Amino acid sequence: MTAALTHVETWIFDLDNTLYPVTKTLLADIDRHIGSFVADFLGVERDEARRIQKAYFRTYGLTLKGLMVEHGLDPARYFDHMNREDLYDMAPAPDLAAAIARLPGRRFVYTNSSAGHTAMVLERLGMAELFEDVFDIAASGYVPKPYPESLDALCRRFAVAPERACMVDDIARNLAPAAARGMSTVWLETDAEWASYDPPGPHVHHTTRDLLSFLRAVLDVRG
Repeated sequence: MTAALTHVETWIFDLDNTLYPVTKTLLADIDRHIGSFVADFLGVERDEARRIQKAYFRTYGLTLKGLMVEHGLDPARYFDHMNREDLYDMAPAPDLAAAIARLPGRRFVYTNSSAGHTAMVLERLGMAELFEDVFDIAASGYVPKPYPESLDALCRRFAVAPERACMVDDIARNLAPAAARGMSTVWLETDAEWASYDPPGPHVHHTTRDLLSFLRAVLDVRG
């Protein structure tokens, strides 16, 4: 299977729950912070805020996007609330960092999160110097994955040739635009709730539950 990736010259990685696992504790912290923001911003009870939060994620691919479209939210206000130190309890990942560093070609992070969040996470993972650039939610004009316009903007900005690129993500539906444009795709299968909303389809070319082992197999094939 990994032999099919010998043509890849550009590697595009999702961030959250891909380059590091979102633990149940961290997920609960994030969920609670988003829920509290939605409740305060809309002036609703927490149960209603959670319903809205999940509905917007399913519909728009990002709760933030739903709040922007439906309620005119200024995204800066959202990120001011979410960029909290207590959301970043994660350990360095030296083995994964070493494997990514050995991948031939260019490497990017493509995330629906903010640049500030991404920088903090990469620093804590020991990956701050591994990637040529980060394409965050602001870079996409707040058009999140899986909207094709977002991926197209990334490819234009960094002159990525889709047919010689590979995208890795823990949400299968985020890979659909990549596959449609000729990219190879890798779905990192996890037990996260948000990753279970849409089943994988033909746009998923490779599946793994262990990104480190998968990348090591790719490196073995490529020599």
